[in-house]
Amino acid sequence: MTSNLSKGMKTTSANLNRRQFLKITASGTSVAAIGFPTIISSRVLGAGAPSKLIQIAQIGCGRIATDMDMPGVLKHPTLARIVAVADFDSKRADLARRRIEQSYEKSVSQRVAVKAYGDYREIIARQDIDAVMISTPDHWHAQPVVEAALAGKDIYVQKPLSMTIAEGRLVSDVARAQKRVLQIGSQQRSTARFHRACELVRNGVIGRLKSVQIGLPIDPSGGNAAEMPVPANLNYDAWLGCTPRVHYTEDRVHPQTDDPKKLFGRPGWLRLNAYTCGMITGWGSHHVDISHWGMGAELTGPIAVDAKAAWPGADSFWDVHGKYSVKLTYANGVITTISDELPNGVRFEGEDGWIWVSRGSMNSTQGLNASDPKLLRIPDAELKTRLRKSPNWDHHLDWLEAIRERKEAVTNAETGHRSNTACVISWIGMKLSRPLKWDAEKEQFDDDEANRMLHRPEREPYGAFNAAKKAGFTKFKSLQSNRA
Repeated sequence: MTSNLSKGMKTTSANLNRRQFLKITASGTSVAAIGFPTIISSRVLGAGAPSKLIQIAQIGCGRIATDMDMPGVLKHPTLARIVAVADFDSKRADLARRRIEQSYEKSVSQRVAVKAYGDYREIIARQDIDAVMISTPDHWHAQPVVEAALAGKDIYVQKPLSMTIAEGRLVSDVARAQKRVLQIGSQQRSTARFHRACELVRNGVIGRLKSVQIGLPIDPSGGNAAEMPVPANLNYDAWLGCTPRVHYTEDRVHPQTDDPKKLFGRPGWLRLNAYTCGMITGWGSHHVDISHWGMGAELTGPIAVDAKAAWPGADSFWDVHGKYSVKLTYANGVITTISDELPNGVRFEGEDGWIWVSRGSMNSTQGLNASDPKLLRIPDAELKTRLRKSPNWDHHLDWLEAIRERKEAVTNAETGHRSNTACVISWIGMKLSRPLKWDAEKEQFDDDEANRMLHRPEREPYGAFNAAKKAGFTKFKSLQSNRA
């Protein structure tokens, strides 16, 4: 292995390859002591870099990848190319490969060879891959993010950032230490109406903020728990990952059908607590991110949570929460209420008025309202606090430009971790059904049982902590205090 493994890897003093780095970190030498390498591929920052294409791989080829993430990059063929895909379901991987190749035949009038993999780790091992998009089930977010960051790849990962607080802290620590550009799939930050609402609130146009109301949907109970043969095209053990080994049934994973209209329907894993926390993190991570952005709490979080929820009975296979009500208290006195009985969206209430924002139709002017419509027409020149704008209101373009310019994306690892934390502690509060105090700095409850829910056991050899440990990252505080 040469000392220039990553084609442009640099330290403040000398070239340092990954094997040398892992030896140093495993020995206990601090990152600061050696000047942590900024691992940047020559494709991005080498000679003539502005004309180079960012080489991207897609990890996970399901519903979100097909509807959002792959199209988000495919529309920028002069900036980046998707050259590889991976999925534990070979049918999905092959379908993604063919769609990408067909897209480039139309957009650039040439054949772009795309390789499909059954094991995403083969993609991460490729030195010609600059960045990865991770569009996997929630329980498969943290591990590939950690592995990609350690391999010097930039990352786009779907929300929520992690299943647990411990995973989220680890991911943020590793991404920051590796100086990776990481974008969370919280695309509402790259939407004009959400940006406008948050900017107005941050500038005090509704007076001192008193409360935030967030409306989210719920998932149904039900599902078929009957054991079924594992499809030949699915690596089921790998799909389970760090979660316990259990029998296969289609309603646990995703649709297996030749009907293109149903192939990417809403998958069963979205309704099972082994693989997600339910709508409180699924939609919640979107709207809580906006509430944090509007109140200026992106790098902190609540100080208390009081939550209640209805849970499915024993006759339901799907076990995520049903109806729910959450109250989050912040240090600035703002009370955030989250409930399925509120209109879907975010309502900021101040001493002098309110602003409400929701998706509505993402391409229309609907979804933004105020107690006085004049509040929405305040000229930009009168706003002292300005928030980051994504170029052309394009979330994937924001990520690509952040890679090229080596700057943070509009939703980075730490802000994504903090918004998801508010959702996960809400889920813990819903499970325990009693008020809890939360220390946002120490990331600990005042309750031992609640603290035990900050992490989940990992089934070896899978899991973000197992991956970090294998790579020699044993000195992070998150590994010391939150290891299951």
